[in-house]
Amino acid sequence: MTDGKILLELCFGTTCFVMGASKLQEIESLIPPQYKNKVEVKAHTCLDLCKNATYMKAPFVKLDGEIISEATVEKILKAIERKIDG
Repeated sequence: MTDGKILLELCFGTTCFVMGASKLQEIESLIPPQYKNKVEVKAHTCLDLCKNATYMKAPFVKLDGEIISEATVEKILKAIERKIDG
């Protein structure tokens, strides 16, 4: 957590971008109002996860260090909700 916020890290490396991260660019504006001030969004040129077969498929994001593979807007929003609401 950063300043009491959960940290959402997005990978925009070539593989992740081609595999769907391009659709995640607007995630910050799609976070529901009740969660907006609780989430810090950070973009990276690469999270260096696609080289590790353990993590499934790109695109990758990290939510407070937890890796989400095959990330979609829906998957990320559900993970944020679970993280905040328990």
